[in-house]
Amino acid sequence: MRRLAALSLLAALTLSACGVQMTPTEPSAGTASSRAAAAPLDQLDALADPATYQGPSTATLHIDGLAAPASAPSQVLPVTITSHDRSGERQITVTDASRVVAVDIAGSIADTIWALGLSDALVGRDVAASYPGSENVPVVTGNGHSVNAESVLALKPTLVITDGSVGPTSAIDQLRDAGVTVVYVENVSSFDGAAQLARDVAAVLGAPDAGETVAAALGERVDEVRAQVAAIAPAKPMRMVFLYLRGSASVYYVFGEESGADQLIEALGGVDAAGEAGIKGSQPLTDEAMLSTDPDVILVMTDGLAS
Repeated sequence: MRRLAALSLLAALTLSACGVQMTPTEPSAGTASSRAAAAPLDQLDALADPATYQGPSTATLHIDGLAAPASAPSQVLPVTITSHDRSGERQITVTDASRVVAVDIAGSIADTIWALGLSDALVGRDVAASYPGSENVPVVTGNGHSVNAESVLALKPTLVITDGSVGPTSAIDQLRDAGVTVVYVENVSSFDGAAQLARDVAAVLGAPDAGETVAAALGERVDEVRAQVAAIAPAKPMRMVFLYLRGSASVYYVFGEESGADQLIEALGGVDAAGEAGIKGSQPLTDEAMLSTDPDVILVMTDGLAS
């Protein structure tokens, strides 16, 4: 159903710091029409009683929101910042951000650097990065989002920014041992976390004002979408559960409290059924877990379902 497609829209806002438009696909016979492709959510034909609808509904995302600035912001280096290493916090001084490698499991750090207007400095990225022009930047993560230290060093980076979501840690340590400045930033799966990531990455790059600009723009976009969702959300909240599926690798997880999916579901006016059932973070999907959540709606990514 169309209102549920807003989850994907909000997820894209969180992960890529971009505004998004949604193009719903035509549902099965007897359901609401999709006359308003790419229309704002509050202009779509919402089902009068979504609880009576059974079957699939698909949303396609179009990332066309935050635009990179016309010119790169000014940078002031060196800067000393706190690196949130897995082993504990440490103070790191960044003196050169001319050749940057950005890696995290969602691609959000590289995408944030693009939104700041500093993507020209990116010489390496993770496979998940999707900012315009990313296809021309070498990928340094392989299967399982693992970092290959040799491939990173071959790019002669002056700075590596990560959040600890990719590894192994020994590969990151190898980069430091080779003399590369490595900074770990916090990357919280939430709307506020996305805005803070913009501030933190900008601080590492010596452009704090640009970080505040992106954080404010992201907040405005999220507020716009929240208002659109509120206009069509059903009066009786629906119980929703988010599943992560990778059939090719036999990986099946249910996402619950503090996973990020809970904030997305709540932003839809729904009930996070997994969190309510006591599931925290992500846990392997079992029959018992699904029965305990008793959802009205099961949310999955299209490729995951196909796998």
